[in-house]
Amino acid sequence: MYSHGSESLIKQAREIQESELQKFYGRLVRLLQAKEVGHETIDSLQRLHLILSATKFTRILPPELHKRILLLISSPLEQLQVLSSAVLRETLPLSGQEVNYSHLNSHAASLLVSQARSRPDVAPLCAQLFRTLESRQSEGPAHSITHTLPILNTVITHSPECLTEEHVTLLSKKLVDWLRYASITQGGGTSSGGFFSGPRSRQPGPIAELDGTVSGDFFTVLCVGQGFTEDQWMNVYSFSMLRNWLLTYHSVSNCNTTADSANRLQLSLSLSHSHSFSNDDRSEVDGSVISMVSATSSSSRLLPPKERLREKAFQYCQRLIEQSDRKAHKRTDTELQKACLVEAVCILDCVCLEDTSLVYRVFPCIKALYGRLCSDLSFARVLVPIAQFYLNHGEMAAVDCEPVWQLVFGRFPAELFNDPFLAHELLRFLRLNIENLQLRVPQYTLSFPNLLKFLAWDSSAMVDDFVDLLPSLVTAGTAVELLHTLLDLPCLSATLVLQLRSACLPITEPSGRILQALDAFRNPSVRGLFLFLLRGEAGSGDTIERLSTLHELLTESADWPRVIQCAQTVPVLLHIFFNTVIKVADEKLLAHLILVQLERSSLLLKIPKYIKEVHRVFSCHLLKLCKLHPSLVVDQSHELLEFAGTTANVYSKEEVYTHVVWVLGEYLSVSCDARCSVRLITSCFEALEAVLFEITSSAPPAGAVCPNPRVITTLMSALAKLASRSHDLIPRISLFFSKLRTVTRGGSAAWCSDEEDLVAIVTRGEELWSLLKAPGVAQSVLTPPPHVNTAQWHRDTNVAMPLQLRTITSLTHSQ
Repeated sequence: MYSHGSESLIKQAREIQESELQKFYGRLVRLLQAKEVGHETIDSLQRLHLILSATKFTRILPPELHKRILLLISSPLEQLQVLSSAVLRETLPLSGQEVNYSHLNSHAASLLVSQARSRPDVAPLCAQLFRTLESRQSEGPAHSITHTLPILNTVITHSPECLTEEHVTLLSKKLVDWLRYASITQGGGTSSGGFFSGPRSRQPGPIAELDGTVSGDFFTVLCVGQGFTEDQWMNVYSFSMLRNWLLTYHSVSNCNTTADSANRLQLSLSLSHSHSFSNDDRSEVDGSVISMVSATSSSSRLLPPKERLREKAFQYCQRLIEQSDRKAHKRTDTELQKACLVEAVCILDCVCLEDTSLVYRVFPCIKALYGRLCSDLSFARVLVPIAQFYLNHGEMAAVDCEPVWQLVFGRFPAELFNDPFLAHELLRFLRLNIENLQLRVPQYTLSFPNLLKFLAWDSSAMVDDFVDLLPSLVTAGTAVELLHTLLDLPCLSATLVLQLRSACLPITEPSGRILQALDAFRNPSVRGLFLFLLRGEAGSGDTIERLSTLHELLTESADWPRVIQCAQTVPVLLHIFFNTVIKVADEKLLAHLILVQLERSSLLLKIPKYIKEVHRVFSCHLLKLCKLHPSLVVDQSHELLEFAGTTANVYSKEEVYTHVVWVLGEYLSVSCDARCSVRLITSCFEALEAVLFEITSSAPPAGAVCPNPRVITTLMSALAKLASRSHDLIPRISLFFSKLRTVTRGGSAAWCSDEEDLVAIVTRGEELWSLLKAPGVAQSVLTPPPHVNTAQWHRDTNVAMPLQLRTITSLTHSQ
């Protein structure tokens, strides 16, 4: 939702008159003709973007204004680049507009790609980019390639099909050089030689590691120095786009068989052990120390470009993992190490998916990394891609993945549920691997009490993820407990708040409003209730008998914003749950779920709107379940009759009660289940009759409102249906209808507050009374046979209607 001020601005932008708009265009052109761009120009560009984006149709700017804004994309100020690109995205390009491809930046490239209609539109841009890549540095600063890769990455992201096979091969070769053969000395600099002497050149020193030691191997993004050379910047850019490049263009080659991969691996290892390095391996230059990671690089020159890039990517990522074990001096560098670890593990996963022979070389490194990080939850975001690697390759490498899943589905949700970044990464991992997790990780479906903590803590941000994940968690073994857990989500949300507050606030804190629940959380006598909500796995018992106690303890949490947000998501998830469970459950389980609905309809956290919405969901799916399996009504007739025979449910559970009465009247019939006896019909009739007489013979109890007219008419209809199936009951319901007419002649009744509702009830009663005077007709009308309810006469070849329709159609066409 927008703020009031934002809505006002948007409304003004939409309602601007054409004359005023043309004046605004002219003023902006004059501002852009000035030598310097001031605040007024920037404000005007922002207003122009609002005007263009607020309307549903795309506007065309005046040619002069369009050209002026197009020139801003080449401005040295990034703010102007961003603004001009955003404005031009909201307009139609000028016909025949020419773009200067020699002065491109990422914003201009992104604009060109987004407005391109076909591959030929992007071809000139790609050609210019690759000409820049092939140019020699000696051709001058105009041919600097440091900004080419970010632009090329933009092109790849928006339009990957625009690159030819030659382009892919060329860039793969370039990436190999930039990743593996960047210089290992710092960029040039100057230093003062003293007060009386002028500046003198300082010999560039070697690059260093994050812990300050001199780097003895090839350059990576985790190397530091006073300045970077151009090839070192290309190394950084290459690493930043490497995963996108591999995922986009490096699919597994059909000719890359396992045997060939094994042969290449054996050749690579034999050459590395012999220490025979070719001239192509420039990492020997300047006597730099060669690590074991780079020892295999000499053989990679024998590989095709794509496979050689995979080999160098493998070496680069292994080098990063080695560097990440160093103690960084700065906190920002520590965060950089974590980010590079995430990227390195993801890239290693990509290359192993492309070439399975690399799994045996990579897995020892990943396993050692996991062993080093698993005890430190500050590296949780690194451990998620490691889990992805184990999932993809653990079976092939024949390693034990159990500890990984205990960490991912156990400690992560239990201890880091309030970390939004981890929650996003972990839930994304689950969504991308739902099928694999269901098939290969038994802990996944049993871990829903833990996983739902993410939702309970930050419902608005996580609900979309769980809309996708919830169906995979619904199985015949988890359905009942999962339903209870979903209904208890607001309680879980409140408990998580109390858990964090309990750890932060001292026990001797003066009692306050929120601390009443906190005292209960710390009370050993009821501690088990909260611990059950915080359980990590399914199948550890239930607290259904003590739920009312738990709800009393959490009464004050009903107005906490986090709890209210959580309660708003539960109805959505309940719909998904019931729509899924009918596909995996048998009738026995569905019958159990009906009992849960009846039982839990009165055991919910006291949030009025939440209770009302849950009752609505229960009612909707109760009808669906009974329609799908009408025999469920006979199976659970005792519990349904007990619920329908309780008068208090009319006032406290109106929605559910109404639908329970309806299914009893609709499906308690021999036509639905042969076990439906006259005795059962009679007992149901007597239970409903008692409730109907009670609520229509006196005013509602203190504190309750008059029953909804729909409840009364549903009761009357159900009784009439039952009487039509057992004619001995007709006099009893007819007596009620006659009394109803007599009681309401005065125009008012204590149990109905609205005169129009009372008239509608009486009218419905007279209609049913008239039907019951002809029992045979009443049964046909009130309980029609299935073929009448699902009539398809227009498709039935045994009736004359299809013939008539075909005849009319042929006559119409012949005219």
